[in-house]
Amino acid sequence: MKDCPSCARMNRREMLKRAASMAAFMAVARRGDAQVEVQDVLLRNTARACIFVYMNGAPSHVDTFDVKDGSWNPADAAIEQHGNIALSRTLFPRFSQMTDDLCILRSVKSWEAAHERGVFYMQTAHPSNPAFVAETPHMGAVISLEKGGQGPMPPFLSLNQSGTAQGATFLGGHVAPLPAPANAGGLTTVEHNFFGAQSQARFNQRYALLEELDADLRNAAPDPELADHAAYYTAARRMVYDSAIASVFRFTNDENLRYGNTNFGRAAIVARNAIQANNGTVFIGLNHYGWDTHQSMFDRTATPNMYTLTGELDTALGTLVDDLKASGDFSRTLIVMMGEFGRTPGPLNSRGGRDHHRNAMSVVMLGGGVRGGQVIGATDSIGEFITDPGWSRQRPIVMEDIAASIYSALGINWTKGIQDTPSGRKFEYVPLGYAGAYTAIEEIFA
Repeated sequence: MKDCPSCARMNRREMLKRAASMAAFMAVARRGDAQVEVQDVLLRNTARACIFVYMNGAPSHVDTFDVKDGSWNPADAAIEQHGNIALSRTLFPRFSQMTDDLCILRSVKSWEAAHERGVFYMQTAHPSNPAFVAETPHMGAVISLEKGGQGPMPPFLSLNQSGTAQGATFLGGHVAPLPAPANAGGLTTVEHNFFGAQSQARFNQRYALLEELDADLRNAAPDPELADHAAYYTAARRMVYDSAIASVFRFTNDENLRYGNTNFGRAAIVARNAIQANNGTVFIGLNHYGWDTHQSMFDRTATPNMYTLTGELDTALGTLVDDLKASGDFSRTLIVMMGEFGRTPGPLNSRGGRDHHRNAMSVVMLGGGVRGGQVIGATDSIGEFITDPGWSRQRPIVMEDIAASIYSALGINWTKGIQDTPSGRKFEYVPLGYAGAYTAIEEIFA
């Protein structure tokens, strides 16, 4: 201390401030060339945004998009063939009219057969390894990192979300998902009009005071959590008193009825508005729950059942596609529909439902450069096993391949990896994508 006069005068607050500054400097220094393109791969770059429909609970592939003719079908199934695509007209009246837009992947297999692990895998394209979970961001956060920041809207919206979902982890608060509500009143926190005409001025003054008071913490956050918090609130601030933002979360009762008057339908309206606004959102997670149909799946008195589930999905997404086509946004918006795994094939179980099955499942893609009116892959007569992969790799499609395809459609090199994670382990956009183990499914695209 005798040889360092300035150290003798350093109080506790100054010491913490300098330590935080050094930590921030080292974090920046470590980032360096954080992202490395390992391979030069073909990028389709056909979409500017992705709507990912999570059919949470795992839908039965053999009763939805890989429908089979068998005694287990309800009497009113009304299965119809539309070119290569077979659908139940009862369950999917709208989809049955838009098969030219649908690309159905029937040779998909999941690594997981448990919901929690399967949902994590579906959201990240990574296995749910406890050693890596805290440093495995949601696919939407990766897309937001690459393509976000083009407007005041958060790049990543999570709509109709129930409970928590995987977030941005070490990528930071600016690409974290916004779990926005979907109701006719809109996002009520983006405007505060308690003081009438003076409301916005008062808010600006108070926010400016807040920024002045915690400037040191914002500029040199002592830990990643506080830095994420600051980044998230800075992004949220840009949304306040912006009519273009508020309008994304508003809709009329007529629109609500047209989309089915359901929570999922209202979320689909907000997704439509965000896409049409084109003011920064690049990934929308659209959650639909209830697909864990272990029992009474065709019992109309049960809640939920296949009639209500498919009715909500078919009405909302059919209307969404119509509206995106009318506004010219459909061709630049990739829509993906899937659950975490398939369900047991053949006759229903003793409870009138189906259990977990990972050896075969279906995924639907449309819009955003996808070639519709086609089926990729096939399963056996009851949908138990994959009999024809239907694509160049001649193996089952897995989530890693689907993620690579989504990244490709958005013009993102899926072979990238971030080397400077907090633990020092490299995070790969697609595990082993750099080695060619998994790749985009070129047959999807036009």
